[in-house]
Amino acid sequence: MSLRLAALALSLAASTAMATDFSLSSAQIKPGATLTDTQVFNGFGCSGGNVSPALAWQGAPEGTKSYALTVYDPDAPTGSGWWHWVVYNIPAKVNSLPEGAGSGDFAGLPAGAAQGRTDFGSVGFGGACPPVGDKPHRYIFTVHALKTERLEIPEGATAALIGYMINANKLGSASFTAYYGR
Repeated sequence: MSLRLAALALSLAASTAMATDFSLSSAQIKPGATLTDTQVFNGFGCSGGNVSPALAWQGAPEGTKSYALTVYDPDAPTGSGWWHWVVYNIPAKVNSLPEGAGSGDFAGLPAGAAQGRTDFGSVGFGGACPPVGDKPHRYIFTVHALKTERLEIPEGATAALIGYMINANKLGSASFTAYYGR
């Protein structure tokens, strides 16, 4: 019996170690840093470049068949936060997205990837634009490793529905947080 417990403990320790190896990074944004004008929305009183940063990930959990990427502001004064970018059906062989991949024309995304509607009401990256005078908001960039090759998402689905499907199929995730205030 103790041999089984030891094997189980070793298996759990190995899976925990593998999960901690999953990481997300950006050449433009360091964790805990302030977003630049390039990642700020252009509208709603903000005048930034509205360009998604380059993102790269490594160390995905075993069994990953696709990825999804989200950018979320939990500090938005909506009662439910604000979804700035939702990308899904990123093939498992892909481990990065170039700067500007979040344009609405899908040009920077790998074949098969899809973008969901953000809380700005459109697909594609929508940069930071918190209310004037509010504390700096947190922008959480997360890559999710999924156990399915494709999420079957209906056209025009909300970010919340896509988030539900991501969470129902998630093997692991990696994220970092950046800030922006005005």
